[in-house]
Amino acid sequence: MRYLALFYILIVALVTACSLDGVSSAATFSNQNNAQSPQTNLEIAVSPQPASGAIGPWTFPGDVNPLTGQPVDDPAQLQRLPIIAKISNAPPLVRPQAGIGAADIVFEHYAEGGLTRFSAVFYSQAPQRVGSIRSSRLIDHEIVPMFDGILVFSGASIGVEKYIYGSEDVEARIPGADQVAPARHIPPSEYADRAYKGILYGPPYYWRDESVAVPHNLFANTAAVWDLAASQGHARVPQLQGLAFHEQPPHPADGSASVIDLRYRGTRVRWEYDAELGRYRRFADGQPHADASTGQQITAANVVVMSAEHTDTYIVESVWQGNVTPSIQIAVWGQNDVVVFRDGQRYDGYWTRTVREHIISLRTPEGELLYLKPGNTWFQVVRSADQQNPDEEWLIVE
Repeated sequence: MRYLALFYILIVALVTACSLDGVSSAATFSNQNNAQSPQTNLEIAVSPQPASGAIGPWTFPGDVNPLTGQPVDDPAQLQRLPIIAKISNAPPLVRPQAGIGAADIVFEHYAEGGLTRFSAVFYSQAPQRVGSIRSSRLIDHEIVPMFDGILVFSGASIGVEKYIYGSEDVEARIPGADQVAPARHIPPSEYADRAYKGILYGPPYYWRDESVAVPHNLFANTAAVWDLAASQGHARVPQLQGLAFHEQPPHPADGSASVIDLRYRGTRVRWEYDAELGRYRRFADGQPHADASTGQQITAANVVVMSAEHTDTYIVESVWQGNVTPSIQIAVWGQNDVVVFRDGQRYDGYWTRTVREHIISLRTPEGELLYLKPGNTWFQVVRSADQQNPDEEWLIVE
């Protein structure tokens, strides 16, 4: 059965590679309206059976958060769509960021220039100050449908906005947008009506903090955005499938992991395991990384280093002093290598995602479920091994 799944993954890669503008997507493998599809049923059929005591990956108790594997105080917290908030991580003056420690899941990914940005997924908690909020990237065109979510962002390049709102909408609003890649018809995304661009909204949803330097001073209130979404008909239970949790660490581990030293081209991340706390503490560029709202150092139950193919596209993110910076396509569909860290241990395997509406699933090298520890997770998205420059990108585990 695993070979059948790999066959369909190969089909996804071949189909989505055929792109006129350098941007592929897992969308071609499944429908765009969040309905059940044959591919969805196929993935469930070929997935390994969960072990005794497992939580997820396809069904969860009504009071358990499918993003953490933990019970919530009030099941009403799960009667809303997750918010994916774009949070800045550069320059260093944006640290400490507000509210990020309350996210259930965070993806750290390349933006451009070797710098990283966060896609923080809020579901079980509703911080009233999150940010600074910055612009969306192509990876969010996969992350938002992955979580059946709401996009909280300041704006986006014209090319990325076309993928969010559709080319007709963008070209009607922005003069000259028809001359900007991708120069073809793109339908609105399935989340277009729940993509709340911050520059179009004021308080209580978004506001500028005048004590913070522009453009790093836009913040969002997730509770207010959820109220706004509910008023527009988006208060419903999301379909969240893919992650599997277990209280007991998998056995055997591939080694101990007290320190995770991860280098991106423009920033360096360090996670240190706190055995008493049972969690990893985060450091950024040599300093403890805190949440500005609590003053507490950011911690994670799980750290997942996720390899993905990175490809420059024809979409222009910025032009500075004659230097053109392209938007990066990060292939978070198909499968690639993964390293999971939990309980001070390391587990090697692969991640897979063959259905646009499903969250990334984690597997052992033999294709069995690779279990996360119940709690929050940070996904460190890195370039595939054959794309990395070892002088400025690495993963060292101690």
